[in-house]
Amino acid sequence: MTTRINAVPRAVPADEVAVPFADCYITAEAQAAALRVLQSGWVTTGREVAAFETEFATAVGAEFAVGVSSCTQGIELALRSLGLPSGSLVLSSTMTFCGAVQAIIHAGHQPVLVDVDPRTGMPTPATVRNAVRAFGRPAALTVVHWAGDLADVPALAEAAGLPLDRVVVDAAHGLGTYAGRTPIGSGCGATCFSFYATKNLPLGEGGMVTTDDPARAEWLRKARLHGMTADAWRRYLPGGSWRYNVADAGLKANMTDIQAAMGRAQLTHLASWQRRRTQIAARYDEQLAGLPGIRLPHRPDPEHGTHAWHLYPIRVQLKGGIDRDEVIAGLSERAIGTSVHFIPVHQLAYFSQAALVPPAGLSGADVLFGQLLSLPIYPRLTDDQVDAVCTAIADIAHQGISGKGTE
Repeated sequence: MTTRINAVPRAVPADEVAVPFADCYITAEAQAAALRVLQSGWVTTGREVAAFETEFATAVGAEFAVGVSSCTQGIELALRSLGLPSGSLVLSSTMTFCGAVQAIIHAGHQPVLVDVDPRTGMPTPATVRNAVRAFGRPAALTVVHWAGDLADVPALAEAAGLPLDRVVVDAAHGLGTYAGRTPIGSGCGATCFSFYATKNLPLGEGGMVTTDDPARAEWLRKARLHGMTADAWRRYLPGGSWRYNVADAGLKANMTDIQAAMGRAQLTHLASWQRRRTQIAARYDEQLAGLPGIRLPHRPDPEHGTHAWHLYPIRVQLKGGIDRDEVIAGLSERAIGTSVHFIPVHQLAYFSQAALVPPAGLSGADVLFGQLLSLPIYPRLTDDQVDAVCTAIADIAHQGISGKGTE
């Protein structure tokens, strides 16, 4: 099963290569696993979820994993598991998906938006300290491994004046990211992953929260199902009881056995999919390096970490009056799909009132947003398609003359 996103921006002449922006590939094994569960008579949270949690925790080096309905719900639950007073200040990058900041609000807290370094798309210790000076010491910090790049979680936590157990990592882009030789997924309060259709492990929807704290893991398992002390699977196991209690206000945020069975099958392909993403990024690097007005994505020093290449975000700095949006239009005319990740949260209407922004503004994110362009990158992207994207960008770039501005 394949879902093509932005599949054909226009009709494609026979001599051109169409390049969708994304490709949700559900393997034959995952389809068979879903059918097996559908025919089993038990489709909601049960033994498949438990098995997927164990296998995923092993894959990312965490002690525990808890399957949830989405990464966004996972972030909300993880924040609530910290037991913070209502209305606490929680720092978040402004260069993230709006749902991650909404999760802070739904958890009952006040988001404080932090600026980013336009070279990396992520906050720095300096921008974190700026936010702390403006609004005071926060109670918690969320950190996103933007695009699959490696965020320096310990340095950001230190700048915020927080221990690592007050950090919730948004790893929606981070499955496959490594800090040194250690995969992202442990070493902080909780780490939240996404299995959305375009992610590195696509299920359509779903998420996972990992933690090394057994009490937090147990709280999350209850909280994802209304705070009930026993889920339906446990109540109807041999020797189980229909009785349950509710000790805390939870959510309806559980993962189903259908999703989990698919996830177990997809997980067996993750290593090969990541190798292909790395190959694609290298091919883009080779062909786009030195192209006037095009900046390649940041990536960690190989000794310090590994990029997951969930996204391949270039920065467009062309002269000749050609801006990022015109590049998008030019690529669309050539049947090449693209996207932008993201509109900075502080530029979205709701958050102008719902989030706190330092008085000096968030200029790094503003500069970056005007230049950002995400190119197609997914395991089934062919070399011919990569070459078509690079040729099209080169044609557009050569309409202008090098660099539009600096940092």
